[in-house]
Amino acid sequence: MPPTGPVRTAPRVCPLCEATCGLTLTIEGTTVTGARGDRDDVFSKGFICPKGASFGELDADPDRLRTPLIRVDGELREGSWDEAFDLVAARLRPLAEEHGPESVGVVLGNPNVHTMAGALYPPVLLGVLRTRNLFTASTLDQMPKHVSSGLLFGDPLAIPVPDLDRTDHLLLLGANPLDSNGSLCTAPDFPGKLKALRRRGGTLTVVDPRRTRTARLADRHLAIRPGTDALLLAALTQVLFEEELTDPGALAGHLEGLAELREAVRDFTPDAVAAACDLDAGEIRTLARELAAAPTAAVYGRIGSCTVEYGTLASWLVDVLNALTGNLDRPGGALFPLSATDRAPRPAGPGKGFALGRWTSRVGGHPEAKGELPIAALAEEIETPGDGRIRAVIALAANPVLSAPDGSRLERALDGLDFMVSVDPYLNETSRHADVVLPPPPPSRSAHFDFAFNGFAVRNQVRYSPPAVPLAPGSMDECEILARLVLAVGGMHGADPSAVDDQVIDRTLGKAVADPLSPVHGRDAKELAAALTGPGGPERRLDLMLRLGPYGDGFGADPAGLTLARLADRPHGIDLGPLKPRLPAILKTRSGRVELLPPPIAADLPRLRAALTGVPASLVLVGRRHLRSNNSWMHNVPTLNGGSNRCTVQVHPADAERLGLTDGGPARVTTEAGEITLPVEITDTVRAGVVSVPHGWGHDRPGTRMAVARARPGVNVNQLLDGSRRDPLSGTSVLNGFPVELAPA
Repeated sequence: MPPTGPVRTAPRVCPLCEATCGLTLTIEGTTVTGARGDRDDVFSKGFICPKGASFGELDADPDRLRTPLIRVDGELREGSWDEAFDLVAARLRPLAEEHGPESVGVVLGNPNVHTMAGALYPPVLLGVLRTRNLFTASTLDQMPKHVSSGLLFGDPLAIPVPDLDRTDHLLLLGANPLDSNGSLCTAPDFPGKLKALRRRGGTLTVVDPRRTRTARLADRHLAIRPGTDALLLAALTQVLFEEELTDPGALAGHLEGLAELREAVRDFTPDAVAAACDLDAGEIRTLARELAAAPTAAVYGRIGSCTVEYGTLASWLVDVLNALTGNLDRPGGALFPLSATDRAPRPAGPGKGFALGRWTSRVGGHPEAKGELPIAALAEEIETPGDGRIRAVIALAANPVLSAPDGSRLERALDGLDFMVSVDPYLNETSRHADVVLPPPPPSRSAHFDFAFNGFAVRNQVRYSPPAVPLAPGSMDECEILARLVLAVGGMHGADPSAVDDQVIDRTLGKAVADPLSPVHGRDAKELAAALTGPGGPERRLDLMLRLGPYGDGFGADPAGLTLARLADRPHGIDLGPLKPRLPAILKTRSGRVELLPPPIAADLPRLRAALTGVPASLVLVGRRHLRSNNSWMHNVPTLNGGSNRCTVQVHPADAERLGLTDGGPARVTTEAGEITLPVEITDTVRAGVVSVPHGWGHDRPGTRMAVARARPGVNVNQLLDGSRRDPLSGTSVLNGFPVELAPA
């Protein structure tokens, strides 16, 4: 039926990628019929990409689940919310009590950081469960950056971002923001910012084995051999020392280990790394000199430099270069954002530091990183008998059957669970294994606040979107779903879900009033709780975080400060200004300084040194991003599942001729772990010796309800991996730069 009812518009922050662009939704009755860029948005100023433009189509997807699914006699059928939570309480809590907290594994997917619920409730759920078996998408993309930041700065969330609007030289490695819209660097209109850099006379250098849309925009494109970014960065660092080009400037008094770092990179000369990287040694020296000579510069590395054998070393060296050139924590360089829900700044001083491997996984002995275990180890933790075996899984917005290595093995493991709960709007490749599926409503019907991405934004700002459309009868808000899930597994099944929020608020305020540095020190916590505003518990928690944050009113201590009510009155957001230097206050290392050569990094450098003399594989595989896609999320939206968004294997013409491949013909890609067959796309945008297959496809498994995706399923590239290839420091799966064989199918 066509939409009916009065036509109106509503502002909404887009939740479909990290750019967090402001949208203006057109709504007829309760149906979103259009989406355009919000020109009044303080951050994105009208920019929109194809994903945001498809908001209404995704919102109204007929394949979205509207009611819970419950497994009865081996089949999933529709049930009521009460039935669903009754079953969770009856099955999951007794299982954990009988077999211990480690018998429950929690899997968090990327969409969690795009919703209010995903930010607010998983920490509470983990606290109730007391399990150490946490697996997230971070060990498939960004964990190396968290680990390197933890080791350098003492805080895994202290991630400096390039000051795109003011830098004079930007060096990008393994990043294609013209298609991805940016990652760990929240920047609406990333393409426009790169073009503005060029217009003001700045320099853009892109290091990527593919001539991506971003690379085509660059002043210099270095088509590096995949997986060798850390060698290149080490060589750039070596040149800075060798030619006396280091100039930390104001940072000098905050750096620890400068002499030790110089000695550690001594062997990584441009001549030594040139063959491994397949780059010219002279060009490497030129790049190092230009970085050092630029008035300001920023080095930025992302997925392509993280999901490789030396991902943590590459992530570490990115910020080492920023520090040595004096560009860390200065305008035009790489700065630390200050989110409105961050903790208010504290006096500088030594902290607790950051530790790796505080515990290990039961079967493989894989060390934790940031409280998480490698998601590639999930299957073995379910399959292997013994004390501590994972018998139940709670999957929140996660589809690891497609996103993690060897999805077929994981499928078999999930089928062997005693119980599984999935919070997901779709019956997809992972949720189809669940005993209970709890579907959140479409995004238009949820409030929105970017807890995570504001902490990586290239400009400090704050925006809040109330629900644009009321909840449909019979549906449940995602915050209430997760709150009820907490109650069901925590022994409070049937209690009002607001009890979860009240407990968090009481605990937070109790700590705040006891803290001498807090603006509410010594005040009455109950009186403060009564002052919080918002239509429900999640909004009251947001109001609390805003009031106690760095721009907050401190419950009246700063009458002009931020509150949720004040933010709600500004539907297009509040601009909080450009990024500013924050060192040394942000440091939490034991020394209170930037620790340039942490022991875990020093211990891993011999592995990188051995790569100098290794024999490169003749053919390696890398992934690629599509502007119309975000992992596996949006392949069920017709307007996004088409055009250039295709699952093909891209091959250089020389390789295609050598291997007897034809454009459009089928090819078989093989590794020691598996094989896939997919169409060939011959293109010189990928360098010789490299093939490229996109991530997130493979929608041909039975039992799903995603008609559009299933009609054009593609193949799952992760079936080429068994999970044994990992970056040892972060546990991140090696998804790029691994050897393959290619032949006509």
